[in-house]
Amino acid sequence: MPIPFRPFRSTLPIPTWTCMWTLPPRSLCPSREGGRNDEGRMPLLKTPAITLKSRKWGEADRIVTFYTLRFGKLRGVARGARRIKSRFGSALEPFVQCDLNLFEKPNDTLHRVSQADIRETFPALRENLAIMAGAARMANLVTAITPDADPAPKIFDTLLRGFRSLNEGHDPGLTTLLFQIKLLGLTGFRPQTDHCVACGRDTQASGVGSAGRFSALAGGLVCDGCTSRRSDRYLFLSPGSLAFLQQALRMTPEMLSRLKASGQVRIELDLAIEAYVTIVAGKRLPPVDFLVAEPEPPYEVKPALPQVGPI
Repeated sequence: MPIPFRPFRSTLPIPTWTCMWTLPPRSLCPSREGGRNDEGRMPLLKTPAITLKSRKWGEADRIVTFYTLRFGKLRGVARGARRIKSRFGSALEPFVQCDLNLFEKPNDTLHRVSQADIRETFPALRENLAIMAGAARMANLVTAITPDADPAPKIFDTLLRGFRSLNEGHDPGLTTLLFQIKLLGLTGFRPQTDHCVACGRDTQASGVGSAGRFSALAGGLVCDGCTSRRSDRYLFLSPGSLAFLQQALRMTPEMLSRLKASGQVRIELDLAIEAYVTIVAGKRLPPVDFLVAEPEPPYEVKPALPQVGPI
């Protein structure tokens, strides 16, 4: 009697590789720019960018920090950027504006630079030491106090205007000072000049409307009454310095070039902003001391003198 055929039924799970045909085609995978890209499913980012700094990585690569118009501050690896016949050329040098393409790596802040085409260079920034120092301070401050991947077109525009102003031959010390004041305001670290940072009293009512003491640690002016109760160190701001600072904070980037300052006003503001930037950045940035007209005077230390004035 013939034995009836019974098909074998396995109880083992079906291997996942047998279902691979159900995946969507690569051309339909999501991307920031849409469509298929050379790196599989890694989104392709395209944006105008300004190179802030570049450092060596491995034998032939570079890690480059950019401030971009669309995505804020980004870092990327440029493979082969240090080779003689690199496709990037000088587009990844500091202080260059370029059209940047890079692949975004999921769960990683270090992206892969695919292409960088020069849009604008600033040759004067490499030909003069004072101008180079001013540009370096701008780039270092943006790197230090701006968060990653947080787009802020106003910061991009302010940095670009700063580089252009330096390249056009404007006073590097004053241009750098104005840039720092404006950037502090755009990033939420605006120096407080309208009222006392300790008690909140209006500067006019507290007697420091025409001159005052600036506390870098507190981030603004401190009235006479609070000065005697705090252990901060203070820098004297004359009426001219205080008026200049208030105007710089209120004016748009397009109008900043109209402001002029020299002599004691420049010295006082250079020292006050330098001290405040150090507090905000959490470290002392590379110095630009030779942009300051005079050597740094000593801080005014508590107990405060009855009459406001420099030591």
